[in-house]
Amino acid sequence: MEAVGQLTGGIAHDFNNILTVILANADALQEEESLDAAVTIRLDQIAQAVQRVSGLTRQLLAFSRKQPLSPKPTDINDLVTRTGTLLRRALGEQVEIESVLADGIWTVNVDRAQLETALVNLSINARDAMTGGGKLRIETSNVTLDEAYAARNPDVAAGNYVMLSIADTGTGIAPELLAKVFEPFFTTKGVGKGTGLGLSMVYGFIKQSNGHVRIDSKVGRGTSFSLYLPRTTGVQEEMTVRQQPSLPGGTERILVVEDDPQVRASVVQQLQKLGYAVAQACDGEAGVAAFEAASQHYDLLLTDVVMPGLLNGRLLADEVARRWPKTKIVFMSGYSEEAITHHGRLDDGVLLLSKPFRKCDLAKMIRRALDGERGSTAANKPVS
Repeated sequence: MEAVGQLTGGIAHDFNNILTVILANADALQEEESLDAAVTIRLDQIAQAVQRVSGLTRQLLAFSRKQPLSPKPTDINDLVTRTGTLLRRALGEQVEIESVLADGIWTVNVDRAQLETALVNLSINARDAMTGGGKLRIETSNVTLDEAYAARNPDVAAGNYVMLSIADTGTGIAPELLAKVFEPFFTTKGVGKGTGLGLSMVYGFIKQSNGHVRIDSKVGRGTSFSLYLPRTTGVQEEMTVRQQPSLPGGTERILVVEDDPQVRASVVQQLQKLGYAVAQACDGEAGVAAFEAASQHYDLLLTDVVMPGLLNGRLLADEVARRWPKTKIVFMSGYSEEAITHHGRLDDGVLLLSKPFRKCDLAKMIRRALDGERGSTAANKPVS
């Protein structure tokens, strides 16, 4: 696991930098007013291909537990209900979906987007196992795992959990294969029909969320995946939809610190087109020097996390927060870095742009930080 994690993290860092540059240039070309319709279609295909490759990288990061998670108190019943429309489109009419959602479901602390992705992945796997159609049953319940269960399953602690179960009426999995289904690149599908990363992604994400995964299967009768997430006492935040311009901009002063010259140039150009006054630095030391030399303070620091030299992105942010406390801070990174996470979870208040990102993602995150939605003291929280 450690070897896979180190290899994946290194690949993700460099690979996602490259993908960021590709997306930035595709976005820039799509803004040309005289663009031919055929060229626009090709640019869309390039962007879609980048997103697919990025998805594969995220799946590897999920298995090795290197993806940055942003957990929040979540109602799983609400998540299942909201994901229902997407599932119906993805699974098709040949699959009957039955939802059995328990009343009074406990709240869990989880990265909602990642759990939605896990639910979709498991549901699509179930569809593929029901070649002639069948029934998919999604069930939630409150459960208590006792000491006896924990003794039989040493990877989980006894306590209160919310269970999310995805069961199908498909072909089932042979007993000799059950122990392998969560291994990366293992798949029972034919060549070219699967990456073998879907289940490993689910497993890595649930373990990173301090949860537990159970699988039950009988050949010819179907398979059930049960995801257990620990109960939390946190209060769920209301989900709101903010009306805002598709590409919000501004005139504030921003310093971009990034060691990859192509990524740095792409991000600077994107921010300048959004109206911001942008300066740049190639590493942490140069970033501090830029702050010291500035005749007018910077409103925001946008810094990569992994950089060479004595100051990585987090240490740079700490220094900026100490000396220029009014400056807002946003990180960008291609994979989870312990400098801004604890056990794979983002430190409280940290704002992170995960590479590769599109111009619209950059625009929204920058405005979110400048308008005061947390992150202004993101670097003040000490790393322990």
